[in-house]
Amino acid sequence: MLLFVSTFIKRPVLTTVCTIIIVLLGCICIPLLPIAQLPQLANTEVSVSAVYTGADAQTAEDAVTTILEREINGVEDMKYMYSNTSNNGQTNINIAFPPEVDRNTAQVNVQNRVTQAEPGLPDSVKQIGVTVEKSSPNILLVIALTSDKDADGNYLYDEAFMSNYVDLNVLDRLKRIPGVGSTQILGERKYAMRIWLDPQRMAARELTAQDVVNALRE
Repeated sequence: MLLFVSTFIKRPVLTTVCTIIIVLLGCICIPLLPIAQLPQLANTEVSVSAVYTGADAQTAEDAVTTILEREINGVEDMKYMYSNTSNNGQTNINIAFPPEVDRNTAQVNVQNRVTQAEPGLPDSVKQIGVTVEKSSPNILLVIALTSDKDADGNYLYDEAFMSNYVDLNVLDRLKRIPGVGSTQILGERKYAMRIWLDPQRMAARELTAQDVVNALRE
């Protein structure tokens, strides 16, 4: 080591030449280095969502979530997945992939697995459809909308109206913004109708509950 150092001390011209060569090589290599201003550090995620209308959490777990998870499990390059089933029949499954996996490729692979699982899902779930989207594990932005108040300080519109307004007029516009993967209404309220059937009058008209359901769907 001392011999190596003493060589450059005794020969300043050689030292200068080596320094210039190192600087030139560095200048040539700098433009070739891969640089990312925003490197992908988080996992690539794909979300699968479905709704089993009228089912509680346990029923949706058994009839929808378990079937989808069984088919999705083992998809190419998958690291892990986690799911959440709410008491209103909403099922959400998130599949995580390594950061280097292309989002579009991961989405297509998951979509193929979901397609294979669809024949085993309930008819109401297949009618609404199973959604497969590219997603991010973190929420980028939360927007809160509130109703105006009248002179007495009461809100002019209730939560159901505000939720329906956002669903019809705001949600689609947010989805069209470049870079937005998915949007969601937190605490969503939807208009619903509950119907009580009179067994005697239905029997007199020779109708079943399914006949009423079919008529409402039309």
